[in-house]
Amino acid sequence: MISRTLLASAALSLCAMTAHATDLLQVWQAARQHDPQGAVIDASRAAGAAQREKAAALWRPNLGLSATTGVGSANSRMEGAQFAAPPAFPATTGVSFGTSVSGGTATRWALSVRQPLYNVERQAQRQQLVISADSAEIQWQAAQQDWILQTTQRYFDTVLAERRLTLLKQQQTAVDKALTEAKDRFALGDVPITDTHEASARARGLQAQAVAAASELELARQMLADITGLPSADLQLQAPSSRGLNATVDTLPHWLSLAQQDNPMLRLQQAQADAAREEVRKHSATASPTLDLIAQATRDRLSGYGDFGSASNTQSQQMIGVSLNVPIYTGGWRSAKQEEALRLEDKTRAEVERTRLQVGQFTRAAWLALQSGQARLVALEEAVTAQQARLDATRIGRQVGDRTTLDLLNAENDASAADLALLQARIDILQSRLRLDALVGQLDTQRLQVINDALQP
Repeated sequence: MISRTLLASAALSLCAMTAHATDLLQVWQAARQHDPQGAVIDASRAAGAAQREKAAALWRPNLGLSATTGVGSANSRMEGAQFAAPPAFPATTGVSFGTSVSGGTATRWALSVRQPLYNVERQAQRQQLVISADSAEIQWQAAQQDWILQTTQRYFDTVLAERRLTLLKQQQTAVDKALTEAKDRFALGDVPITDTHEASARARGLQAQAVAAASELELARQMLADITGLPSADLQLQAPSSRGLNATVDTLPHWLSLAQQDNPMLRLQQAQADAAREEVRKHSATASPTLDLIAQATRDRLSGYGDFGSASNTQSQQMIGVSLNVPIYTGGWRSAKQEEALRLEDKTRAEVERTRLQVGQFTRAAWLALQSGQARLVALEEAVTAQQARLDATRIGRQVGDRTTLDLLNAENDASAADLALLQARIDILQSRLRLDALVGQLDTQRLQVINDALQP
């Protein structure tokens, strides 16, 4: 009974969340849990973080063990040797020694340790790995921001598609009414047949547009449902309202300064330039010598039968010291690699400056779009009021015979277009804010909450 009660409570909670997950912030939270893009972004970030461990491992000692066994033969002979024994036996010269093993058992094991002490190339490689880890974090931030922008774009595309279909249906209702009136008045001889044809043509055109708009809306809702996991039928989205759209925006120099410091793409390009600088360092003359601390122990043994009967040869070695490696001549390979690295460094530096200019241009464009959008919004709000007043006047004029059916149809169409343009302008302002935040690396859930506060059912 308790288990069934808990399951029922969980189901009710899930249904409540689904029913109310209609604003922008809740849709984003659902996308974070359901959209596979999130797993891709997080996996790339985790893979990049592993570069730090690789960088640390470059300066840790390397321990290796090798063991070999097989079949071997050996034959050695020594002539003219001197043999010495304890004082009871005199020294003997001209002694010969011989050993022989044919098809015996050969074994060998070796244990070695190597610790780098001085290696400029390894130092540069370590720094490149650290830069790669930092770049992965920057890429994750940029991908998160792009993901937010994509989600909000799909959200507002659905809102716009819903409004477009609603307005088309309203127009269709008004045109059907006008068509009925035109037919009745033509039957009474009050208007010419052209009014009926115009209303009929407009009605059929709106019908075709409504079918296309319904298909577009279904596709937009399904795309939003796919990335959020929320049922398409339960999505009751909110549209931008007039509140919160006239917030004061900082000056353009302020945004340009932030973009030059914190823009993710610019930071990523700068990281690539730093990695190119380390590549030049890897192939410099000072990177040639290496010094390692080494220690090793080996043991070789060969046992079996030979020309002199049973035999066994064993050799053991132990050593600890330093190993210095200085390349004298590489055939021009190192100098060619350094020249290549220098040219690639020049390229990345030029790309940094190009990206810097582009970031400045994008930031200026987003800021100007936000500024002009607010002025455009005021004009469109006045246009909606004027178009509605024109529509009301045209309806009255149509009733008294001062306006034709075509005038009424045009007024209906213009009023709907003005309403849709106003919604599009409000969406553009909100999207411009998000893009501006993304350009300075500040687009996150808190910034999204600000945009979400400007929405209403």
